[in-house]
Parts: sequence; C-alpha cells; structure tokens
Amino acid sequence: MIETQQNLADYQDSVRQRIDEQLSCAINTLADDTPQLKAAMRHGLLLGGKRVRPFMVYAVGDMLDVPQHQLDAAACAIECIHAYSLIHDDLPAMDDDDLRRGKPTCHVAFDEATAILAGDALQTLAFDLLSTPIEGLNAEQQLRMVKSLSQASGYIGMCGGQAMDLDATDKSITLEQLEAIHRAKTGALLQCSVDLAALAANIEPKQHLQLIKFARDIGLAFQVQDDILDVTSDTETLGKPQGSDIEANKSTYPSLLGLDGARQKADTLLQSSLQALRALPYNSDLLANFAHYIITRNY
Repeated sequence: MIETQQNLADYQDSVRQRIDEQLSCAINTLADDTPQLKAAMRHGLLLGGKRVRPFMVYAVGDMLDVPQHQLDAAACAIECIHAYSLIHDDLPAMDDDDLRRGKPTCHVAFDEATAILAGDALQTLAFDLLSTPIEGLNAEQQLRMVKSLSQASGYIGMCGGQAMDLDATDKSITLEQLEAIHRAKTGALLQCSVDLAALAANIEPKQHLQLIKFARDIGLAFQVQDDILDVTSDTETLGKPQGSDIEANKSTYPSLLGLDGARQKADTLLQSSLQALRALPYNSDLLANFAHYIITRNY
C-alpha cells in the first residue's frame, strides 16, 4: 500500500509539474498589451491547487495508451475553465471569498473588474487551446472534445450548477436536489476530464460509458468530501475559509445526512466508481488509487 500511495503521489507530482509548465507557456505566449489582465490570469491559473482535472485527463489517457502530448491541450483547457470558475465564484456577487489556496483571491489581489475579465479571458483561452490542431488527433475528435467541454462548462454543467447552488442558498432542499446541484457544479468538469481522454483515445462506446460512470460517481464523491472537510478541517489546511458553506447557509451533505452519513455516502460512491473500473479491460490501478485519495484527502 505504501508503494502504491507513493506511485500515486509521484504521478500527481509529475502531472502538476507538466500542467504548470504548459499553463505558464500558454500565458507567456500572450501579448503584453494588457499586463494587468495577463498578471491576473496568471494569478488565478498558477496559484497552485490539486490539479485534479488534469490528473484525470492524463491518468485516463495513459491507461488508454494516448501519448501525453496529445492530452496537453485538453488538460490545460479544462484547468483554464476550472480556474476561471474559481475566480468568478470568489467574487463579491457570488461567494465573496478573500482567500483561495492560501493566497488573496483574484479580485482582492487586483480589483473586481480585472478579476471578471481574467475569468472571461481564461474561459476563451480554454477553447482556443482545445481547437488548435493537435498532432495525432483528427478534426472530428477535437470538435467532439470542444463540445464536451462547452457542455460541461455551461448551462447544463458548471454554470447551471452554480445557478442552482445560488438559488438554494438560505433554503431547505432535499438530498436529490443537492446531488443535482453538485453533479452539475462540480461533477460535470470532472466527468469531462475523463471524457476528453476517452475521446482522444477513440475507445469503443461500452468502455467509454463505463469510464463516464466512474467519473460521475467519483465526481460526486469529491464534492461530498469537500463538504466534510468544510466541517472537519481548518482554514490553513484548506487554503480557504473553513466553515464557509455553513456561514453562507448552504445545504451540504453533513447538514442533510450528518457527518457519519456523509462519510458513508462518500464510501458508497467510491465503491460504485471502483466497480465501474473493474469492468474495463485495462490496468486501472492508478485511477482506483486516486479514487481512494479523493475521499481520504484532508484539503
């Protein structure tokens, strides 16, 4: 188990190094016409983080024998979308947070208008990267990848989930409603990470569906664990204000199920995700280890 955990940690480190280099290069190639906007984009994009979504792109791609250079654009694109969403989530009109990954949020480090524009620019950069020709992938594959990312990011995905989350604030909602919020707000991009790698590999539909099932379950488990950590962890470990969901009067899995019930929910989702992996004819050990990490992490 120690060796397995170390292998996972080593792979995570390699992904962080690779994606940070790729993202830094993407920002550096932008013209210096608006240096403050460029600096704000860099702040939001290269502030650190777990890099969960790029990890899933590369890990699934490696499992399916897709060369990493064919996955770089997808990994960068989905992290650009994630970074833009965090910049906008932190704004005064949304969650109004001053701290992200232990550092000042973008609108605090710069100003509100610049933060809005930085998020907008990162969103469009994502689709610029993903639509630029990629050696080894054909135009149809890339078009399907662009469509997958656009759907996961927009009305039926992340943005729609955020809208539902805002609407549910200060209201009593059901467990089913909470799941619908988080399958869109958080789960859609995590599912898209797997989908992008599967599209790059052009695997058969049955295997693709099993991978999507894995991603759907582990994406929700990720949010359940986030809710648990909002109760059990501290601001220094989280890198953002502890108890922010409670303070904002949002429904969470611990508030609806209790802390033990939320932990059981996360474990049930983990077991379901592992079952989906076992149905695949590939060595999915790395993804299985990552699934365990999702519900045992402390930040």
